[in-house]
Amino acid sequence: MTNTPRVVVVGSANIDLVTYTDRFPRPGETIFGREFSLGFGGKGANQAVAARLCGGAVAMVARVGDDLFGPATVENFRAQGIDTRCVRVTPGVSSGVAPIFVEPSGQNRIWVVKGANDRLTPADVDAAAEVIRGADYLVLQLEIPLETVYYAIGFAHRHGVRTILNPAPGQALDPARIAAADYVIPNETEAEAMTGTADVRAAARKLLDGGVRRVIVTLGANGALLAGEDGMRVVAPFAVNPVDTTGAGDAFIGSLAVFLAEGRAEAEAVSRANLYAALSTMAPGTMKSFVTREKFEAEWTLRGASAL
Repeated sequence: MTNTPRVVVVGSANIDLVTYTDRFPRPGETIFGREFSLGFGGKGANQAVAARLCGGAVAMVARVGDDLFGPATVENFRAQGIDTRCVRVTPGVSSGVAPIFVEPSGQNRIWVVKGANDRLTPADVDAAAEVIRGADYLVLQLEIPLETVYYAIGFAHRHGVRTILNPAPGQALDPARIAAADYVIPNETEAEAMTGTADVRAAARKLLDGGVRRVIVTLGANGALLAGEDGMRVVAPFAVNPVDTTGAGDAFIGSLAVFLAEGRAEAEAVSRANLYAALSTMAPGTMKSFVTREKFEAEWTLRGASAL
């Protein structure tokens, strides 16, 4: 496990624009908000940052707009130590943004404008061929065009690169076109969206019957269901006092890619990802709540052995 794990993420990069307000305005009404925050997000970007913080050598394949947010997004990747050679600027298109309005109760309203994310094409995958062929794992989500996701899975399979597909946001997919992925990792809601069944074991079985090799259904505070033709088992969770669960699923995916690429046994890799995701819930925010490998290993030393 001495070689640095190499992870390539093909996916989304957004800017989260969060306004905290006492109430939502009525039509035609202008009100004052209490607080505003701007942060970097998007499932692809989140997963890339988690993988990098866990010690992976990470490259991002993405598109940003030629607006103010595009250069800032690229600079954030660079500041995190992520390879940006395959992050393209799309002229005349906005970067992906997510305006979010939050009431004191925590109720929110979110608009996602995919912008440049929707312009990431199979040609961008081909342009990143050299980087992808050198990866231990390729990581994908569904905030970019489905055709690009399908193409990337096929490309990785042809070149012997292992693939993790996080089918989020949840939607129906063509089973034949995701069957080449090494891991398909939905949460409970996404598993139901893919299969039409709310029973996680039945959903996992349906995905396996459709040709998927390995399925991991993340169960939040209940751990993760690991499923394959050799059977199913629940990998135990780690108890924490959560502050904000936003981004925990992305923390799981990004960290898991690194742990698997290090050559760790599958059950241990999933257990480690469970802990990494749990630790991310103990601070507010998404990327800024992800812990470093040093902090993770300190917690794993204290709690990991008992979970296996």
